[in-house]
Amino acid sequence: MSISQFLAPESVTVGIEARNKPELMAAMLELVSSRPQIIDMEYVRRDVEARERSMSTGVGKGLALPHAKTKGVSETVAALAVLSGPVAFDAVDDLPVQIVFLVLGIPEAKSQHVKILSRISRLMNQEAVRRRMLAAKTDDELFAAIEDAENHLLDE
Repeated sequence: MSISQFLAPESVTVGIEARNKPELMAAMLELVSSRPQIIDMEYVRRDVEARERSMSTGVGKGLALPHAKTKGVSETVAALAVLSGPVAFDAVDDLPVQIVFLVLGIPEAKSQHVKILSRISRLMNQEAVRRRMLAAKTDDELFAAIEDAENHLLDE
């Protein structure tokens, strides 16, 4: 299982502009809105917002990891963005975020959901990975950065 298998070129982007957390969340949801795994965007939006209200998914080190298990998807789907500038996100370390992964899974796949979140966290704990992602100038460079990081993790 790799993170990149849940991403698609249209859901990986560099340069999202958002002034605040609600704008950022809307932009992330827009990234997945045309994916075939999305069967009900209102369910997705409601479940992501509910999860975020229960506890911020700003996990620290400039990373936000909004996620939800939702009936609005037919299978796991993800989006990845590097922002044009930092956005306040109520992160655990009180620092703004600049890298955002959105992960949406089906309610029945709890184990897979946890494994994906854990894998993202493990990758993002590596400063070199975060630096390469932040340095990406194109969507393709960003996608390559996550694929390379995963391949390196598999080699360990």
